[in-house]
Amino acid sequence: MTEAITVERSRLYRAVSTLLNSGKLIFSFAIISLGIETILCGILPGTLLTASNKEIPVIPWLPAVPLIAVLSGALLVLCGAGLISKKREFILAIILGGFFLLFTILINVPNNIANIMSISLRTRLFEPLTIACLVFLLPGLSSMPKLIVKISRHLLALSLIIFGIDHFLALKPIATLIPNWIPFHVFWVAFFGIGFIVSGLSIALKLFDRWGAACIGAMFAIWVITLHLPRVLGLYPIPGASGDPNEWSSLFIAIAMWGGLWAYANSSRGTEEK
Repeated sequence: MTEAITVERSRLYRAVSTLLNSGKLIFSFAIISLGIETILCGILPGTLLTASNKEIPVIPWLPAVPLIAVLSGALLVLCGAGLISKKREFILAIILGGFFLLFTILINVPNNIANIMSISLRTRLFEPLTIACLVFLLPGLSSMPKLIVKISRHLLALSLIIFGIDHFLALKPIATLIPNWIPFHVFWVAFFGIGFIVSGLSIALKLFDRWGAACIGAMFAIWVITLHLPRVLGLYPIPGASGDPNEWSSLFIAIAMWGGLWAYANSSRGTEEK
């Protein structure tokens, strides 16, 4: 009996490892997709700004300047493609992580300070910060300086906890985003809020952090399939969603979170502190 249980656990472990092993590829796909979208919005200035608010660029942490959009998009495509292989992974992680961190500090921090109670602005602050941390964690401790790994891990944990708290601060508004065919909207918002907080604490404390990151990555995968992808395809009754660049950006950001968290969970070397 014990031997049978051991065999089943081994199979489960291999299945989970196979899933998590796809994280880096998923993350790279998301970064490349964000880059292509950004280039297109720079080449076609009419789509650079959203229809609802002309002061918000397609990717909220970039200034609404076509040339910057094109150059930034090219950088995202090149770095995203380069991260697929191990070659020059360290330098590409520094460049890409620095890119997200730079615009977070230059644009989102001042905007958030100006309206500290805004959940939407806080999300725009912590989304690129989270992606920056995931990028810095990709090469692992053997390639990345220990201090960068440690800071990135704690900032990643903080971001997840903030996301979780914001779920409770905006239970009903977030519940309206859940499709009608899914029951108990408020319950699921609270459930995922708890998941964010627990996962953030597990990563901060290095207590089952691999499983915490894997579960939250799976949560983002569920959101991609049930929420973001149907919205951009126009399957939900949201006027203009299929042609709104912000909807596509949200889709690719969610995919980046999914893949980045799985990539983090896949490699314990990325967060070991010896």
